[in-house]
Amino acid sequence: MIPASRRLALGSLATALAAPALLRGAAAQTAPAAAAASPQAPGFYRFKVGGFTVTTVHDGSFTRPIEAFVRNAPLADVQAVLAAQFLPTDSFRIPFTVTFVQTPTKLVVFDSGNGITPPNATNGKMIGNMAAAGIDPAKVDAVILSHFHGDHVNGLLGADNAAAFPNAEIFLPEAEIAWFGDTANESRSPEGQRGNFANSARRLAPYAGKITRLKAGAEPVPGITAIDAFGHTPGHTIYRIADGGAQAVFMADVTNRPELFAARPGYHAVFDFDADRAEATRRKVLDMVSTDRIRTTGYHFPFPANGYFAKDGGGYRYVPADWSSAVI
Repeated sequence: MIPASRRLALGSLATALAAPALLRGAAAQTAPAAAAASPQAPGFYRFKVGGFTVTTVHDGSFTRPIEAFVRNAPLADVQAVLAAQFLPTDSFRIPFTVTFVQTPTKLVVFDSGNGITPPNATNGKMIGNMAAAGIDPAKVDAVILSHFHGDHVNGLLGADNAAAFPNAEIFLPEAEIAWFGDTANESRSPEGQRGNFANSARRLAPYAGKITRLKAGAEPVPGITAIDAFGHTPGHTIYRIADGGAQAVFMADVTNRPELFAARPGYHAVFDFDADRAEATRRKVLDMVSTDRIRTTGYHFPFPANGYFAKDGGGYRYVPADWSSAVI
């Protein structure tokens, strides 16, 4: 459990393709006003890992410019990879998907999503999709965090800044809290990472007394094991899900979109705390899951965010798992 100390003062922080129309006839017709985009079907998908049921729940997406997103490759090279993957070359859409696991005894969620967002936001869709999937946040027994970036921890709070998962125990990586729980490290962090100190403390505050730190090899819930995957953040951690001879790996942010960062594992994303270490981790994890043919889920994979990796030249090819109307 996390003691009350200056390293994480949990209790002291405040309770943040539309095609062109064809003109026919002699006179051009006035084009109708553009219709609002219609919503998709509810975003959740289920499959089995042994006797465990895994549910991926979509939390929307965020689109940003592609310029400067990859820090160590020319823009034209990045655009060529995107074009080969049938993705836009002028912008980059980052999906968010949260993985739930129902074991015989516990309902577990890896990370917490973006949380409450403005009504017109393209992210923050997890709450509605959880309801569609029949998942009650009050019945979640364990929230297992991979790291402290906002899109992974903001959903710990509900609209009233109370605990969004009121009956859950929170498990978090020891190395992540050792860094972001000590404000002395703030000035030694990349500028874009400094907001994680206050934000993670505020998001964790309602769970004081219900927090457990994890090291590599720890098993927060039977069948779920922590694996160090440092680099994206100082304590970034992924998790093996295993029941009997079946297994899967929640890869968190080992890759952002795999169509780009698995195809080119040497690319360094702007969000990486230590890009060289993140690259080494990415290559190691991708080699493991491809060699052992392990099913994976990933936070930024295209929905339904589960599939496999195959070695492909100097990189890896993401292969979405076969979609099934039955939960298998």
